[in-house]
Amino acid sequence: MPIAFTRAVSPRIVECALTHLDRQKIDPDLAASQHAAYEKALKKAGYDIIRLPELADDPDAVFVEDTALILGDNAIITKPGTASRANEIYSTAVGLTPHFKVHYLPTGTLDGGDVLRIENTLYVGQSSRTDAAGTQALESIVNPLGYWVVPVEMERCLHLKTAATFAGLDDEGVPTVVINDDWVDPGYFSGVEFLYVPDEEPFAANVVRAGERIIMAAGNPRTTALLRHCNFKVDVIDLSELQKAEAGGTCMSLLSD
Repeated sequence: MPIAFTRAVSPRIVECALTHLDRQKIDPDLAASQHAAYEKALKKAGYDIIRLPELADDPDAVFVEDTALILGDNAIITKPGTASRANEIYSTAVGLTPHFKVHYLPTGTLDGGDVLRIENTLYVGQSSRTDAAGTQALESIVNPLGYWVVPVEMERCLHLKTAATFAGLDDEGVPTVVINDDWVDPGYFSGVEFLYVPDEEPFAANVVRAGERIIMAAGNPRTTALLRHCNFKVDVIDLSELQKAEAGGTCMSLLSD
């Protein structure tokens, strides 16, 4: 059975790092309740949940996606672009070591939220959190594993996966990418079909492909309907409190194959 690695919401989430959103009051208890519903949705999709060690003093600790990248039997420990998150990567490495061959990014900065995997291609957003040195370091690790890297320039949102995510294969076996083309140029991607989010649902492009299901945040009814029209199985959950921390659904888990 595949594994979803998660981490508890820190009671200090109100102090989280923000780049594109204004700071709002965050209720840690409500955020924890929404996170529990998120884990329940992952279980429904067929995943075992393993919680990484709790980091109560690290405000962004729940956003485990940024600290590692899982590729088959391998895990690459990243270097998040926010200095306050350095402590998180060691905890993630401890949690993943029993399950994967662990590699460490030697230089640069790279957030896992900037890495969109579609089959053997890793699209890597060049954002405020991920730089060219980190992208090149990732490439040196993953090329021998059979993956190739495509840098994607961006600046209008936090991570690449804020603007584009992999929804799965369509009825003809072609990868479908849910995309906000105001935030990322579709021209970077090849061999895919696009599902464009409506202008009034700019954050709807961040969906979680979990097994045969898609988990997405509530408040995006038109995008949900588009996905269901394309025969995707969609589970909608409320992530509104976590979204105040600039979160998307993908941010809160590391999913094994």
